[in-house]
Amino acid sequence: MEIVCLDLEGVLVPEIWIEFSQATGIKELKATTRDIPDYDELMRQRLGILHENGLGLNEIHQTVDGIGPLEGAREFLDTLRESHQVVILSDTFYEFAMPLMRQLGWPTLFCHRLETDADGVVTGYKLRMNDHKREAVKCFKSLNFRVTAAGDSYNDTNMLGEADKGILFCPPINVMEEFPHFPVVENYNDLLAAIREN
Repeated sequence: MEIVCLDLEGVLVPEIWIEFSQATGIKELKATTRDIPDYDELMRQRLGILHENGLGLNEIHQTVDGIGPLEGAREFLDTLRESHQVVILSDTFYEFAMPLMRQLGWPTLFCHRLETDADGVVTGYKLRMNDHKREAVKCFKSLNFRVTAAGDSYNDTNMLGEADKGILFCPPINVMEEFPHFPVVENYNDLLAAIREN
């Protein structure tokens, strides 16, 4: 029995914060877990920038509404789900991700929640749990699943290390160099082949 755990942003869809940075012209919002490994530090930085610029959930939704899956992502996911159970483990937020989940055929998604007020001002965030990607993989393994995991960023490396097989998908050079023991693939055909390898 096998299950595949995939990161979302950078693997199946563009990085939402990078897209939002481009839409707003605020370059500091381009930072992701590829750049800042400490997720709490990254989110505090993002929330500070939102407050400084009077931006909230409504403006983020306008950007998300214009984002689609990466080219070939839906086809890859559909093919993979013919032979494997698939769970998306992401550090994004349900409030961002649901339009993208519709475009991907409603895969199972475990992620976090944003805290907002009645005006859509983002006041904070609530993690599902600390290191939730790794903890989910541990739980799947305890249910006697063999787990393959794929991701692209620092925040995926604990998940990849916990999995029976961890794969980096189109990672930046810094992540690839710091984690040379994970195989690297650069496209969906190679990712599918790597998942299917025994």
